[in-house]
Amino acid sequence: MRDQQTVVAPRPRTRKWVRAVVVVVAVVGLAVVGLRGRLPAPADVLDATAGIAYPWALFAALLQVASIAAFALQQRRLFDGLGVRIGLPRTVAVVLAGTALANTMPAGAAVATAYTVREYGRAGATHEVAVASAVVSGLASIGGLAALYAGGGLALAGVATGGPQWQPLLVVLVLALVTAAVVAAGRRFPSSATDSSPADGRLVRYLRMAARSGRDAWRAGAGLRTRDWAIVLAYATTKWLADLACLVAVARALDLPVSVTAMAGIYLSVQIVRQVPLTPGGIGVIETAFVTGLTAAGAAAAPAAAAVLIYRLLSCWLLIPAGGAAAVLLRRLGR
Repeated sequence: MRDQQTVVAPRPRTRKWVRAVVVVVAVVGLAVVGLRGRLPAPADVLDATAGIAYPWALFAALLQVASIAAFALQQRRLFDGLGVRIGLPRTVAVVLAGTALANTMPAGAAVATAYTVREYGRAGATHEVAVASAVVSGLASIGGLAALYAGGGLALAGVATGGPQWQPLLVVLVLALVTAAVVAAGRRFPSSATDSSPADGRLVRYLRMAARSGRDAWRAGAGLRTRDWAIVLAYATTKWLADLACLVAVARALDLPVSVTAMAGIYLSVQIVRQVPLTPGGIGVIETAFVTGLTAAGAAAAPAAAAVLIYRLLSCWLLIPAGGAAAVLLRRLGR
């Protein structure tokens, strides 16, 4: 009997390493292709980094760690509000792995969302709660970015020659009204609209099931308390602010003659550009936009390119191997 049993050979670990190497090579290749001809000569960029102030560079790295930590704390607080307890180390691992996917895959945001929903489900959240967390997290991210716009508008209100800048405040007001309407609708969404009938066809039943799942996720997110929404929004704003401060610290490390106000304007403008997924992780597009903005603000091309590359190294490229390691850890943890 024992001889007749089929023995399944263990999956070679070398395949995992091969996939990891392929991903790294693909990312590096995309970076080379995307940046080719858009930045100054590599020798000039290296010369510009020779006089970097290492304390500022270290501070920039710490600020990027703070940005990731704020995102992880936001996720943990969000699940606490939804009635699910997930440990902070596991939340950090999911955030890192999801960020790595978003930075490496075509349509990375969608792939990362699907991955995080699955991993949070393995951590104990229901599908509806995991989807609700993704929706609320997206709204909070937009709200945090809008809050930075509002803060910048208020900061410039006293010095702007044309009077106060009310456009950022209008963005925040519209976002608040839309969010309030979505929450109110989610709490009153009728359940009968998605009830299935035995007479329905397969396609209709599938659509009703999808609508019912979306309704349950919608109502789960709408069930958050006002205090939970405020804290989640505060964490999202902190995440964006720390990322912006990372860029400012890198610019200070290379002594770029660009004011903090100008860099904040460049940063917020690039965030609009990066919402269009032209390339995985915005490789080539984001770097070009940052260098163009910094040079227009008075920085030389080579130091500006060096600052952008260091910032992207801290905020994007180093997170890819960290996210890969986190994904391996999550796979070993299982449910």
